[in-house]
Amino acid sequence: MKIKEIYELAIKEGIKADFRGKKTIEENQKRDKRKYDNMPKKEKEGYDMERLTNPFSDTRILFGDANKEVKNILVGVDIDGEEILLAKELGNVDLVVSHHPRGLALAGLDDVMQLQIDVMHMYGVPVNIAEKMIKKRIQEVSRSLSSANHNRAVDMARLLNIPLMCVHTPCDNLAAQFVDNKIKKDKPVYVEDVIASLKEVEEYKEAVKIGAGPRIFVGGKENRAGKVVISEMTGGTEGAAEIYEKLADAGAGTVIGMHISEKHREEAEKAHINVVIAGHISSDSIGVNLFLDKLETKGIKATPCSGLIRVRRK
Repeated sequence: MKIKEIYELAIKEGIKADFRGKKTIEENQKRDKRKYDNMPKKEKEGYDMERLTNPFSDTRILFGDANKEVKNILVGVDIDGEEILLAKELGNVDLVVSHHPRGLALAGLDDVMQLQIDVMHMYGVPVNIAEKMIKKRIQEVSRSLSSANHNRAVDMARLLNIPLMCVHTPCDNLAAQFVDNKIKKDKPVYVEDVIASLKEVEEYKEAVKIGAGPRIFVGGKENRAGKVVISEMTGGTEGAAEIYEKLADAGAGTVIGMHISEKHREEAEKAHINVVIAGHISSDSIGVNLFLDKLETKGIKATPCSGLIRVRRK
């Protein structure tokens, strides 16, 4: 496969697994195209044209010839200078793939958080309320990212001439869909049943062995789970802390997420919502693994690093 074909497959799989559905994504892209067409010429000069065809701003080819043929890839949850040096040392790596965004993709992380508005609406939160809360949080994330040294890993890749790309939200979408299907199949009644269901997943089994398995952060194991929502496994990063009250009003009983800040945990507790944290790196591994399974059927050999718990599925 060529690098651009890996990139295109990531976008395709991400759209297929997206909670919003293909139709909503296409409508959003048409709206972006209309906005671009109506921009003054000077604004168009600096516009990121990739956004018109890629709905995931945190997924990009960061360095390298998009037409390069790829057989061997080095893949990790986080790719920085150390991993790029490792790729150089290994000698047979055609492409390094990071899950977490780097470079331009990290700078655009806030944009993909728009996805959370539709996910909250899907779970019953009025769209106008979800939009107001999430947009406030998007602005916070945008400000926090402005000071980041986005291009460190990209500069290292360029200096060592190692092609680099990242695949973030498409993999998170795959993980969220996978966990959602598992929970719907198992129909947990109590919070401990949610934990038991997650611990049947190979990546979470492995995470338990290193002290990073699924845990209850709010609530107790004998609490009724109620309606279980997978509202915090995709969409860039953590959403608005105030959203828990609205999720409770919409009938949510338990939220499954990858990670949670103390502020978010406190708000969930006030809203009487149980919170189960499945695990960050293990959850990321699920999404990356589902994508890698697709690549390996096309002859790509993947070497895991940087926390990736590699599990292959038929």
